[in-house]
Amino acid sequence: MKKVIVVLVLALAMVLVAAVSAQPSTYNSGFQVANLSATNADIVISYVKQDGTVDATVNGTIPANGSTTYFPIGASAGFNGSVVISSNQPVAAIANVLGDGFAFGASYESFSEGAASVNLPLIMKGNFNFNTWFNVQNAAAPGGAAVTVNISYAGTTCTETATIAAGAAATFNQGTNACLPNPYVGAATVTATGGNIVATVMEVGPTTLFAYNGFTAGSENPVMPLVQANNFGYFTGIQVQNAGSASTNVTVSYVPGTVGSACTQTATIAAGASATFLDCSNMSVSQFVGGASVTTNSANQPLVAIVNQLNNSAGKGAAYNAFDPASASASVNFPLIMRDNFGFFTGFNVYNAGAAAASVTCTFSGTGGPATVTATVAAGAVLNAVQTGSGTYVGSATCTAAGGSLVGVANEVSTAAGDNLFAYGGFNQ
Repeated sequence: MKKVIVVLVLALAMVLVAAVSAQPSTYNSGFQVANLSATNADIVISYVKQDGTVDATVNGTIPANGSTTYFPIGASAGFNGSVVISSNQPVAAIANVLGDGFAFGASYESFSEGAASVNLPLIMKGNFNFNTWFNVQNAAAPGGAAVTVNISYAGTTCTETATIAAGAAATFNQGTNACLPNPYVGAATVTATGGNIVATVMEVGPTTLFAYNGFTAGSENPVMPLVQANNFGYFTGIQVQNAGSASTNVTVSYVPGTVGSACTQTATIAAGASATFLDCSNMSVSQFVGGASVTTNSANQPLVAIVNQLNNSAGKGAAYNAFDPASASASVNFPLIMRDNFGFFTGFNVYNAGAAAASVTCTFSGTGGPATVTATVAAGAVLNAVQTGSGTYVGSATCTAAGGSLVGVANEVSTAAGDNLFAYGGFNQ
């Protein structure tokens, strides 16, 4: 069977966090599995404890081109671990993480494979009451070989190490790491001996929770499909890490979609370090909705980046991973699309990473879903679609462009009070 790795961080478990009021003390997870093929997918879900033992195994079938939600999950009460999904068809998954019931929320994507090194662009301790913690998972199937991981934090002499059983995950909490300075804002690199790994980072604030995946590879010119500023209270910040071996000058170019003005920002980033890009052309007072990309990389170093979205007054936040334009394809799948689902709806941005305009068509699974969306998207521009209106819908969406090169990101949000904003990257097919 084919295999997809899902890092389900601390599902249904207690976690130690730094002593900052209002941060979550318990976490709960659910996940959505999408079938990327036109044939029913038979899957096996293995819930793996942090010691490497399998807590539970669940079988299921995902309909062709459809998706299935697993919430509550099939593990025992108090489960703390990770998930491995095996399938006879190509599948992908997203995980939603809830803190203290529904007070905090974040989302991230599954992995199809791991690597011997993973880069984490944004790591924090005591940064305006924000801390991070992350899980590193051994990408081998249960029963395989253990790996030893080593973690280094940019700009410090701090290191950590652990041995992780096959399929299992280990937790590293920067809020309680006495070696790190307080405050600390930087980056981390995780390397493995004896196998491949994946990682997911949680950014925890007093009222908001963000999640992003560690990067197993870099790109000279990453792209960001959704950037906002002064947009009904929403702002974004971009964190770019230099995953190479030499310092480089990086320019991020912002391209408006529905509103705003084009602008650029430049910073010098040392090897292994990261830099923050925000408030381009005084966007803190001017509205902007569009996309961004790295247009200059003087030393041609591999770069990775994440985008944080924050509405501070509403207490809503979410993060997503930037994309390597080389991974763009003619089709992008969004496993979880909602309309009027207990107050939640979704919206997605599709970015044309190609050199020419593309005709994009977005369709929705099942019946009763939103109407098909079509648009011509210029090179370097974005298509925005929001799923609002009456009538409950929970399904998936696929956007295609004949001969095009697309990447995309989706937001899940509710207008209700609380941190009910989730973001995840679409899956290329």
